[in-house]
Amino acid sequence: MKKILRLLAFALIALVFIGTFVFLYMNSRPTHTSYDELTPTVRDLRRTTIVTGKIEPRDEVAVKPQISGIISQLHKQAGDHVEAGEVIATVKVIPDMQSLSSAESRVRLAQINLDQARIDYDRQRQLYDKGLIAANDYEKTRQAYLQAEQERAAAQDALEVVRDGVSSSNASASSTLVRSTISGIILDIPVKVGNSVILSNTFNDGTTIATVADMSDLIFRGNIDETEVGRLHVPMDMDITIGALQDLHFTAALEYISPKATEANGANQFEIKASISLPDTLDATTIRSGYSAAAQIILAEARQVLTLPEGAIEFSGDSTFVYVRKDAGDAATYERRHVTTGLSDGINIEILSGLAASDHVRGSIRTEMSN
Repeated sequence: MKKILRLLAFALIALVFIGTFVFLYMNSRPTHTSYDELTPTVRDLRRTTIVTGKIEPRDEVAVKPQISGIISQLHKQAGDHVEAGEVIATVKVIPDMQSLSSAESRVRLAQINLDQARIDYDRQRQLYDKGLIAANDYEKTRQAYLQAEQERAAAQDALEVVRDGVSSSNASASSTLVRSTISGIILDIPVKVGNSVILSNTFNDGTTIATVADMSDLIFRGNIDETEVGRLHVPMDMDITIGALQDLHFTAALEYISPKATEANGANQFEIKASISLPDTLDATTIRSGYSAAAQIILAEARQVLTLPEGAIEFSGDSTFVYVRKDAGDAATYERRHVTTGLSDGINIEILSGLAASDHVRGSIRTEMSN
């Protein structure tokens, strides 16, 4: 047993010795350093930024009632198209008891006056027919009778308005019929049948019956960082991509840049708006209000310019350099050369001067072990 243990110990020592020798040998082998070489390329460069935001209709109108009451009927639902003046809902009026009592009293008084005026008129007409009174007296009595009729009709209309919200003489223009003020798509109807609604007044904004918008006139609304807002100008083309519709791209024209910044997550942001141009073949109902979207904006552009990958550039203070090959073959040497750079898209950079299209530029290092 002791003999076996000794053999194992000797084998372990020999394995450690051999491993150390191999490790030292591999590290002592000379290395050969070479470089990937790059040649300048003529291409278009664009410096872009992405702004996130939402798609919204330019005009979104809240339709509110002209009278307080209870929703008795909804004639439309969200998603329906409505024309200006089309009825969306009907409001049932809950009358104020004091106003109702006053209106009823006015009707009774007007009826009494009308009955008396009719009696006077009938009496005067009989006398006038017999030639017993002058025409002037007869006309005064007739005028008083006609005025009493109009007062009775006006009192009845006032009672119907207080009681029902609409009178029989103006039912088509009733304030109980809530109508759309613009043509468009109904985005939302936040009320239900039976809900109480109030009209807008000095103390409150009133109840919104429906929200209507023209979905054929859309804008992109987003925010851009203060470091890039200085490069924007109106008008400026933008490419819009909607998150829910990846295959659809729209063009837009920048039309508004906020003069005041708002702070978001510790950074100053400026609101921008752009008018979207929808293709004629696209159904307006495809785009929904509130869709998340991204706008790509070209901040700067250079066409058909000499470029290099930005990783091949050495930056030293305000100066930039590249290493250009002097000799061919494996023993190639490189000289450090000053170049003037221009636009960068984050991957490639424009070379304005100091380099020719035929030059070979040192790229990344490639290290190999010698045989």
